[in-house]
Amino acid sequence: MTLLLVAHLVVAACAPALVSRLGRRAFLVLALAPAAALVWALSWTSEVMAGNGPVEVVEWVPQLGMSLAFHLDTLSWLMVLLVAGVGALVLVYSSAYFSARAGGLGRFGGVLVAFAGSMLGLVTTDDMLLLYVFWELTTVTSYLLIGHYADRKASRRAAMQAIIVTTAGGLAMLVGIVLIGSAAGTYRMSDVIAEPPSGTSVTVAVVLVLAGAATKSALVPVHFWLPAAMAAPTPVSAYLHAAAMVKAGVYLVARFAPGFGELGAWRVIVIALGSWTLVHGGYRALRQYDLKLVLAFGTVSQLGLLILLVGLGTRTAALAGLAMLGAHAMFKAALFLTVGVVDAATGTRDLRRLTGVGRALPVTATVAALATASMIGLPPFAGFVAKEAALEAFWRDTDSLAGVVVLVAMVVGSALTVGYGLRFWWGAFGVKPRLPAGAQMIDGEPVEPHPITRPSLLLVWPAGILAVLGLGAALVPHLGERLLAPHADTYPGDAGHLTLWAGLTPAFGLTVLILTGGVLLFVWRARVERLQRRFSVPLDADMVYRRAMRRLDDVAADVTAYTQRGSLPLYLGTILLVLVALAGGALMAGTTLPGPDEVRLWDTPAQLVAGGLAATAAFLAARSRRRLKAVILAGISGYGVAALFLLHGAPDLALTQVLVETITLIVFVLVLRRLPPYFSVRPLAASRWVRLAVGLAVGLTVGGLALVVPGTRTAVPISVDFPEEAYTFGGGKNIVNVTLVDIRAWDTMGEISVLLVAATGVASLIFLRRRSGEILRTRDAGAPESSVWGQAPDPMAALRRRLAGAVAGATPTGPTAGPAAGSGGVVGREGGRQREWLSGGRTLAPQRRSVIFEIATRLLFHSMILFAVFLLFAGHNAPGGGFAAGLVVGIALIVRYLAGGRYELGEAAPVHPGLLLGSGLFLSAGVGLVALLAGGSVLQSVIIELAVPVLGQVKLVTSLFFDIGVFLVVIGLVLDILRSLGAEIDRQGEETGLRDEGGELVAVPPAVPPAVPPAGALDGGVDR
Repeated sequence: MTLLLVAHLVVAACAPALVSRLGRRAFLVLALAPAAALVWALSWTSEVMAGNGPVEVVEWVPQLGMSLAFHLDTLSWLMVLLVAGVGALVLVYSSAYFSARAGGLGRFGGVLVAFAGSMLGLVTTDDMLLLYVFWELTTVTSYLLIGHYADRKASRRAAMQAIIVTTAGGLAMLVGIVLIGSAAGTYRMSDVIAEPPSGTSVTVAVVLVLAGAATKSALVPVHFWLPAAMAAPTPVSAYLHAAAMVKAGVYLVARFAPGFGELGAWRVIVIALGSWTLVHGGYRALRQYDLKLVLAFGTVSQLGLLILLVGLGTRTAALAGLAMLGAHAMFKAALFLTVGVVDAATGTRDLRRLTGVGRALPVTATVAALATASMIGLPPFAGFVAKEAALEAFWRDTDSLAGVVVLVAMVVGSALTVGYGLRFWWGAFGVKPRLPAGAQMIDGEPVEPHPITRPSLLLVWPAGILAVLGLGAALVPHLGERLLAPHADTYPGDAGHLTLWAGLTPAFGLTVLILTGGVLLFVWRARVERLQRRFSVPLDADMVYRRAMRRLDDVAADVTAYTQRGSLPLYLGTILLVLVALAGGALMAGTTLPGPDEVRLWDTPAQLVAGGLAATAAFLAARSRRRLKAVILAGISGYGVAALFLLHGAPDLALTQVLVETITLIVFVLVLRRLPPYFSVRPLAASRWVRLAVGLAVGLTVGGLALVVPGTRTAVPISVDFPEEAYTFGGGKNIVNVTLVDIRAWDTMGEISVLLVAATGVASLIFLRRRSGEILRTRDAGAPESSVWGQAPDPMAALRRRLAGAVAGATPTGPTAGPAAGSGGVVGREGGRQREWLSGGRTLAPQRRSVIFEIATRLLFHSMILFAVFLLFAGHNAPGGGFAAGLVVGIALIVRYLAGGRYELGEAAPVHPGLLLGSGLFLSAGVGLVALLAGGSVLQSVIIELAVPVLGQVKLVTSLFFDIGVFLVVIGLVLDILRSLGAEIDRQGEETGLRDEGGELVAVPPAVPPAVPPAGALDGGVDR
């Protein structure tokens, strides 16, 4: 069975390519997938009848008890025949239905095959959770199929309506499945039905499951989505809305009825919804003029009948229900396909505009007549056999009021079926009396005869096969009973029979009454239509749905306008108050806080000093009015926390905290260059008291949690085993680092992925132009138009040529004679040779340069890089690791940027950040696959020990390369932030004539020439 599902998936994926190459003929190839499922099901017929159908179980998520469990019993066998058989014929039909120039056929064919595979999985799975997965797959694929004509508003609206209604029911069903599985202790359907659980929660669960079935099978009051879905192409209507998707709800009821059919809530819902839908759908079908809408409302009616038959919980009704299930799929799919033929031949589906089609298309009219006869229950057709068995079943159950209601509903609904069935065939193929020209008006337009063209036989014979099968099945009713009885036997009650002639029974008398009433409804159709218009229902379900959706949109807009006000304090306050309400409420609900003698405030006085420093800095930061002061105080608070980590014996955490705080502090300062020096609005006194109260409440809540939670542990923490596992499996002594790259490597993989996304997001916010790796753009006559990292051999060549020319033309007298002057002594001469501490320093204005800073940067940069390399390779057994090493390199790059400006950054790191980010993520993920080659699991460390000459015994762990990936990602992130919040903001400021002075942007007077070549002339920005 899994092979069949995979085959459907592969064929669906290949459908666009096949259609692109073969055109419409590709549908003939696509039909092989459901045809294979049909042949497979037929090959198991004898074993299924004997109760030995195939069972297949593949472990999926053993920890959750989930498995890919499939089985083939009588009910699923019947459904596979319908889904696969009708699916194959519909795909063949589609090869002639669509125009050769139609667009989107590849997608349509792929989605249709995917839907067939989803239905195949739905009706064969034995796991309720997997049933829900396939259930929602059919919802999504049906949404795409219904909305195939995306350029039409009606198609888009119908698709959205269908997915909203069926998804809501599916979610309700999921809750019911979880409740049933929890009560039964298993999600295996066969086990649940064999020994159904009981209790109030189970009753609620059963009601929720029925809600899912009602939405999928379009029962009243959520039936309106099915007629609206007729905006879909005819093949979709013939498959989804006659034989497949709408039968999913019927299948679900038939599957659960043997176990839960005796529940009072079950019987009330099934009888009420089934009877109401049966009568209402037939009544509405009599009012329609579109042939597809006649069949659509007729389908709604017959779905109500099917729910009654398979859901009442008796053997006789279930046998009739299964027979009707098969008969309905055959005749209703055939009728939808013939409507497509009529539409293609005449260009209309309005039965008022059609006349004489039966004479022009006799074969199509004959096929439609056979299918209509089966639908209205004429002998000798499958519909008649099933309806006779249904009447017999309901007649036996008339000893109760519910039984009488069901019988009356069936008689009335069946008479309506006869009426709209005759009206359908007459409207499509009959000869109407012709009126004088202009005498008949429809929708304000005169009726004009449509020319009739002969369609391809490929459009006719799929419907013909289904219609003839409906006749053939009725001729061997005993064979049908033998095939369907095994599932009917799971219901309680006496055995019923399928027979073509049972004699002059009460059921036969009711059949005569039904046929008579239906014929009268057809003969008096004009009076019936006038009567229906007079007694029109003021409240339509579709109108209620649309109004409800509009009200929901209005409420959503109001709630959004009230809650999403653009106020960060409001958002943060709401989140914190919810935390206080939930966590604080739990603390006060009976939790006893430890006493003063049970709390150890500190181990050494140094911890008190560090904690006091962090708290004091945080308090002053909250009171600060100047942004820069607040950022610095927040950084001091972070350094205080790092000191606490160090005093508690966590050097790795302390090192990481210091590095993160340093980079964060610098990033904040870079951002502050474009913000006012003071916070814009000082909160009102009342607001400050509210904020203080919220802060105190949150602080007390978190403090209480810190005191209580550690003492509530009942199990030994898994971290107790980390030291041994880190060395045994991870090959390292540094527990923190081994945890990141081995024990919780999946978490780290997710985190570095988030870092990559964050870097991209920051850059996207800053760069408004095309993104590239360019940081230098020259306008020199002797330099290239642009110098891009990775393309130009030397990105600083143009800058050096410009500076060299400036120095050569400088006059040695005077402090401002040339660029060398005012350099602060950074550039000097030794033996007639010019020397520079930093290459990009000469591009800065004199007031922005610092001799000491440039010298310190020149001396420390390479040492910091070497220290980072040491941390990287030593981190597996000592404090360090890829993350800390990457932060050290990031700080080194920040120092180069602060000392020499954005051009110095390009000299320090002539590589695109995206290359570092992508390479790091690729390396980490690639190393994770190495373990598979060694027979392990993904991201598992592989330890290699080698004897190397001179070096001796060498121990290599593959997680080192994972750590190198983290190292590259962190460097790429810092570099991208520097280019975004540093270099790009510098470039934008220079283009607008602004300069950063003391945290404040000041306009540069255009009349004053800069002492050095302006950075604006050397466009160091990066286009994005």
